[in-house]
Amino acid sequence: MNWQTFYLFVFVIGFLLSAVSLLGGLARFPHLHIHAHGHGTAAKVGGRSGVSPVNFGTIAAFLAWFGGTGYLIERYSSIWVYLGLLIAALSGLAAAALVFWFLLKLMEHDQPLDPADYEMVGVLGRVTSPIRSSGTGELVYSRDGSRRATPARSEDGSAIPRDCEVVVTRFEKGIAYVRRWEELSGENL
Repeated sequence: MNWQTFYLFVFVIGFLLSAVSLLGGLARFPHLHIHAHGHGTAAKVGGRSGVSPVNFGTIAAFLAWFGGTGYLIERYSSIWVYLGLLIAALSGLAAAALVFWFLLKLMEHDQPLDPADYEMVGVLGRVTSPIRSSGTGELVYSRDGSRRATPARSEDGSAIPRDCEVVVTRFEKGIAYVRRWEELSGENL
C-alpha cells in the first residue's frame, strides 16, 4: 500500500462516517444517527458539561480532511512524504477544531430540561371553547412566553363557559381537568 492509497482510504472512511451521521439525522433514524455528545463523550468545558473534543463529528472531520489533503498532496506535488503527512495532519486537526467550535456554539445555550417547567397542575388559563357538562372544551394558557392550548374538562363535570379563567387541578392522558378560578380564589364568597 502506498501513501496515495492510504490517504484515499482514510478520506473515504471519514466521508462515509460523515454521510452516515448526516443521513441518520435527516431521516431521524435513531440507530443510524450518532450524536456528537453521545455516551462517554461528555466533558467539563469552561466549568460546565459540554461536548468532548474527541467525538464522532470531530473524528469524521479529521479523517476526511486528513485523507483528502494527504491524497491531494501525494498525487499533485513532490513534497517530502513526512512534510505531506504533517500538512495533512494539521489540515485534519483544523477541520476537527472547526467542527468542535461549531458544536460548542450550538450547545452554548443548551440547558437541561426541568420537569417542573412542564408541570400542568396549577396553570392558570382561559377557556376558549366552552366545556359542556361532562364534556371537553379547550384551555389556552401561556408558558415560556408562548401561547399554548390543550383539551380541558371540568373537574366536577359542570359546564364552564367561554372566556372563564380556570386553574388546572390535574392533568391526565393529555387532558387538563380544571376548576373556575373564582371557586379557588374565594372571589365569589
